[in-house]
Amino acid sequence: MKIVNPRNFVFLTINLLMAISCHSPNSKTDKKFFIYNEPDGIATLDPAGAKNRSIQWAIHQLYNTLVETDDNLNFVPGLARTWEVSANRRTWTFHLRPDIVFHDDPAFPEGRGRRLVARDIVYSFNRILDPLTASSGAWIFHDRIDTTGITPANPGGDAFSAPDDSTFVLKLLRPFNPILGLLSMQYCSAVPREAVEKYGKEFRSHPVGTGPFRFKSWEENQTLILVKNDRYYERDSTGQRLPYLDALKITFNDEAATEFLQFVQGQLDFVNNIDPSFKDEVLNKKGQLKKDWQGKIDLTVVPQLNTEYLGILVDSANPLVKASPLRIKQIRQAINLGFDRRKMMLYLRNSLGLPAESGFIPAGLPSFDSTLVHGYHYDPDRARTLLAAAGYPGGKGLPPIRLLTIPIYGDFATFIARQLEDIGIHIDIEIVQKSLLLEETAQSKALFFRGSWIADYPDAENYLSVFYSKNPAPPNYTRYNDPVFDKLYERSLEETTDSVRYRLYREMDQRVIDAAPIVPLWYDVVVHLVNPRVHGFTPNALNLLELRRVKK
Repeated sequence: MKIVNPRNFVFLTINLLMAISCHSPNSKTDKKFFIYNEPDGIATLDPAGAKNRSIQWAIHQLYNTLVETDDNLNFVPGLARTWEVSANRRTWTFHLRPDIVFHDDPAFPEGRGRRLVARDIVYSFNRILDPLTASSGAWIFHDRIDTTGITPANPGGDAFSAPDDSTFVLKLLRPFNPILGLLSMQYCSAVPREAVEKYGKEFRSHPVGTGPFRFKSWEENQTLILVKNDRYYERDSTGQRLPYLDALKITFNDEAATEFLQFVQGQLDFVNNIDPSFKDEVLNKKGQLKKDWQGKIDLTVVPQLNTEYLGILVDSANPLVKASPLRIKQIRQAINLGFDRRKMMLYLRNSLGLPAESGFIPAGLPSFDSTLVHGYHYDPDRARTLLAAAGYPGGKGLPPIRLLTIPIYGDFATFIARQLEDIGIHIDIEIVQKSLLLEETAQSKALFFRGSWIADYPDAENYLSVFYSKNPAPPNYTRYNDPVFDKLYERSLEETTDSVRYRLYREMDQRVIDAAPIVPLWYDVVVHLVNPRVHGFTPNALNLLELRRVKK
């Protein structure tokens, strides 16, 4: 009896379907439904818990923020139509649009959503800081807002105020140029007090916002339905009210093979990223669609603000570090030089992403410049020289180094370990679950670990904060401590001229790369497989799901 590999069976089925049709015809009733699958699940629909991509995608459909980012990472009006900053850059004043209303909901009199006013922003921001909310986003205001007048009942103190219904004022402790980026995060979505108080803990599953879609139903782990908000404030250039879609349906299948099969059958409108087990079936080594798929699906690839890396604990006071060869800078640099990032990207990523041969700041940010920040290229001879300088010629006497990673990155760890073995560095790979890896790194128990940093907002400061010594872990998982870096970082926060700030960013980035508390692997990309029947669906560097102008 011949045993058929289940994965091969899946692709046999897919190939058969491709021969028949790439997608099933739409009926009149579902032609304006946009459908996607969320394999990671959605833990909450409350913006206070918007800590990961799957939650943020749903939150973005239901709520709005004061400012937003466009496809080019520029800040554009959201709930605020205009804003200005004081001369000392500590007071930001936002002027709200007058035509924004909350979704209709029983929380309001007669079930009719009321107009959004400035005190809703004050309430929403105070709620993030309220310990009873236990928001994972409380950090965004930590050590940044004016602490005058703070009380348990008013956790924001005088930092948040509403002089009138259309004006919101934010007072900072000190100048912080990336503040607009923080305010564009989903944590800062406007929520109505009435709904939060009516539903209590159930607000997580009964959201009320101002966004382009409103809540319809949620059968957890099965289906989430959002429907068009007929009172949404935005219109297109012809005056037509957005969104164009009638509804959004989210499914929750955690099997990658099933998700891809449903996409091919036309049951899903797009797939976010390509599962590693499928990439060779769909893409060639240049990251392009293979001939059989061309015309049947659309592939879009854009730079993403995400750096994949290996982190190295460098806290000299930690007993683990004192006993580790990774305490020696030459060893860390030799690891950076001892494997071929370009070959790794070609064979394991089908060229999706850029080899990280510059700094920690990824391609896609304005301050990125690979000609000014010099990272590591494959150079085994120089790596051997550094090993010898560290007292381990040819790796003689160098103990094995333990690398913690998660299952999905096992192939990359193996590739790196094999190449480092050739220069005399032996890596022991330990595959652990993500929760354990996060625990070990947060408690400074992991000497060498796999990590990634996805931008919370589009400013290189977000990446450099990972190495600011006054920050805990997270984000400073490596416990990097450089007084010169800290001074540059603090100076950059107050710098108002972009060109000067970018120069400071690059100087900091170079210092980190030279010290080598990390091993940058690649700068990631957003990869979308899209059904050709979908129009106006464009990816962005923050990988935020934007559906307001999508048509089917």
